[in-house]
Amino acid sequence: MVIETGVWIVLLGATVTAVATGLGALPFLFVRDIGDWWLGVFNAAAGGLMLAASHSLIAEGSMLSTGRTLIGILVGLALILGANTLISRGDDHNVAELAGANARKALLILGIMTAHSFAEGVGVGVSYGGGDELGAFITAAIAVHNIPEGLAISLVLVPRGTPLWKAAGWSIFTSLPQPLMAVPAFLFVLVFEPFLPIGFGLAAGAMIWMVFAELIPDALEDVPGPTAGAAVTLAFAALFAFQHFVLHV
Repeated sequence: MVIETGVWIVLLGATVTAVATGLGALPFLFVRDIGDWWLGVFNAAAGGLMLAASHSLIAEGSMLSTGRTLIGILVGLALILGANTLISRGDDHNVAELAGANARKALLILGIMTAHSFAEGVGVGVSYGGGDELGAFITAAIAVHNIPEGLAISLVLVPRGTPLWKAAGWSIFTSLPQPLMAVPAFLFVLVFEPFLPIGFGLAAGAMIWMVFAELIPDALEDVPGPTAGAAVTLAFAALFAFQHFVLHV
């Protein structure tokens, strides 16, 4: 019965982390008119948030295994290049009220964030293997960390026409792998733990490509380079400060 109780605690905690991602869409309740200039700033800010998240993932993975993290980064790059090629060759896509090039970007960022959530789900499950106190701390940290990740998703979707509630729903959808992976990782810690740095590196590699291949070029179409650079840097600094001074991770 102890194991069964532990499983339900892990599942509940990981579900909370997934739902928290949807909170990232809330700032758009207060944004009514989104012009081209703001669209460029939002693209740059999303890039900054994703860079900061990538930095955190690589740092976490390196503490476990530098070599496996590096392998993960290269695998992530290969996978995102392959996914981009397949999506570009396919027929017109319609995702989250978007079509054409906007839908392609949505598919890429949603795919990247979903892959990222697999690693975070494993992280939640493995942390509970070290005790309820550690598990609760890691769960809380990931849940709060997921809010700016949901914001990064919404920054790409909402300015391009996706309704707020759908952006929140898609954000939560990308985090569903967290409760799905947390329980198996909790039950089989020794099996899942070696794959953590690979998963962290994979997500980071895909995010870094997305920033420089998609988000920054889009931002530069609407705002000058200095403005885009400032938005990237401020968003990076904000998430970095949040992680280290609020979450202490």
